[in-house]
Amino acid sequence: MRTVFYISDGTAITSEVFGHALLSLFPMQFQHRTISFVETVEKAQATKALINKVCSQNGEPALVFHTFVNPEVREIIDSCDGVIYNFLEHFVKPLEQELQITACPKAHRTHSINKNSYDNRIDAVNYALANDDGSSITNFEQADVILIGVSRSGKTPSSLYLAMQYGVKVANYPFTDDDMENLSLPAFLKEHKKKLFGLTIDPQRLIDIREGRLAHSQYASARQCRMEVREVEKLYKQEKIPFINTTKLSVEEIAAKVLSQTGLQRYKY
Repeated sequence: MRTVFYISDGTAITSEVFGHALLSLFPMQFQHRTISFVETVEKAQATKALINKVCSQNGEPALVFHTFVNPEVREIIDSCDGVIYNFLEHFVKPLEQELQITACPKAHRTHSINKNSYDNRIDAVNYALANDDGSSITNFEQADVILIGVSRSGKTPSSLYLAMQYGVKVANYPFTDDDMENLSLPAFLKEHKKKLFGLTIDPQRLIDIREGRLAHSQYASARQCRMEVREVEKLYKQEKIPFINTTKLSVEEIAAKVLSQTGLQRYKY
């Protein structure tokens, strides 16, 4: 299996994102290794030695994605036995020409604390935790969006991801078995109907998830799951609430679709 290194003198998040995006185009398996905060010559030399060792053991060069801004450290890594992919090298010069300004590289700048975005994300996380799974319905006016859906359709992880990554305040509310006999929007949700966004899921996938949580229960039964999904989707259509099917979506994709369809502002940088 080909080994891939993601290396940086910062968090290495940028290297990971770019590298994973490129490698996802190739239908094969990789061994991923991330090394962050390679900030000194000593750490760079140790990292180079590790890469060379892996290359020797595997009998083929490792792929090395990096985003160093320190030229001395970068030169050491570039001299390793791996195949180097330096994203900054490819894009900085064209941008300098277009913007007519010289780049000023600085380690940690990409993912360092920006007070405004950091505060927004912390506030959003606290809000998501306080308003998870219908635990509070008294401050929905503060929400940027309210995710609704049956239990285990992806509301909580999506809420927290939107909060942590983008500073979006998300409340979420579950429709339960008790709601299903005559399913309708509760008054406290109707007041904020423009903020509602629905999640649904294929019944079989819902069965599998619930079986892992409460095996052989009515909650996880095929009849119950099919009925809940059917009734909730019917409600979405009747009330003209936008919704997506989360069955084959990662939490990142769910969040991206919510942002795309709602047009919410992202507080990331």
